[in-house]
Amino acid sequence: MCFLVLCSAINVWAGSREQAWRLHNRIAGVPPSPQVLGMMETYINAGNAEAAASIAMDNPEFYGTTLKNWVKAWTNADESPRVPFNDYVATVLGLVRDNVPFNQVLSADLLYIVSPNSGSTIAPYTVDSNDHYAEAESNNVNLKEFLLQRSQTAMNGIADTAGVNTTRAAGLSFYSAGTNRRVTRFTFMNYLCKDFEALHDINLSDYHVRRDVDRAPGGDSRTFRNMCVGCHSGQDALGGAFAYFDFVDGKLEHTPGQVAEKINANVLFSEGWVQSNDAWTNLWKDGQNSSLGWRGLQQGNGARSLGAMLTRSRAFSECMSQKVFKLVCLKDPMSDQEKSLVMSLANDFETTGNYSMRRLIAKTSVQCMGE
Repeated sequence: MCFLVLCSAINVWAGSREQAWRLHNRIAGVPPSPQVLGMMETYINAGNAEAAASIAMDNPEFYGTTLKNWVKAWTNADESPRVPFNDYVATVLGLVRDNVPFNQVLSADLLYIVSPNSGSTIAPYTVDSNDHYAEAESNNVNLKEFLLQRSQTAMNGIADTAGVNTTRAAGLSFYSAGTNRRVTRFTFMNYLCKDFEALHDINLSDYHVRRDVDRAPGGDSRTFRNMCVGCHSGQDALGGAFAYFDFVDGKLEHTPGQVAEKINANVLFSEGWVQSNDAWTNLWKDGQNSSLGWRGLQQGNGARSLGAMLTRSRAFSECMSQKVFKLVCLKDPMSDQEKSLVMSLANDFETTGNYSMRRLIAKTSVQCMGE
């Protein structure tokens, strides 16, 4: 579509030098040096604004401020950026920096730590503490320079690693209480831009709804059929992926073959679903929620296979495009033109771009660099 080739013509009312300055400020959060500004201006004058955006992404503040604060809000139930730097955030930053296809964010056996050669004395990485990351942040370690890629399996001993969903920070926020439904919900919110209310479908079978859901809340079974089942049918059918996980003694614990005790606790309806393994199935693939564009296998076992399924969906690509648009354009896409742009960017993200988050950010940022 035409939106992706407008770089040299967009916002013609702003001069190329002003465009370069705004582009750098949007991406890195700080003004460019005169030398960098000149390089970016040259690229914009040559009709290659994306190259100018890539220069801005080379600034350490792109990782240490813009991306870090953006991703922090994904790591906690309050959706707040006012939390310490952590392994979840570090892993997303590393994936972006190293241009790892971002559709691996929920399935890769990768974890990023901070190099001991960063020039600052920081605590070593451990599975039961965030000191390593918190001290790196307090010492203003250059995250672009000193993040190291490691095998998550080797670092934390979890066999069913699922990208950011099996980091310690995810464990603390999403597995530490309740029955692990929170991790499923926030995965949908963060990576498909859908909360469960938006997926509410009372036409699905209640076969997978667990025993801790009352079938007659307030003494009225109609409440369950007309309200509760709308979310729980699909949510609980997917939630089995996390049945072997719990957050215990400050660390995420994985017990293959053993369902965490809390998963089947609090029995309110004895004939409800009992989770006996880590199998999951996507009931939302049919009906109204087929619009999310599901692809590939829609059932499996474990957190990694679920994460891979979710990031194959069209909803994932559109969600990432929407979130990046808001990050660099400082607004939600509201007009028809902006919404069409987001759809076109999503197309490029999952095809030509091979799920490159760097490319998506560059392509998006040049569309609003003069605003």
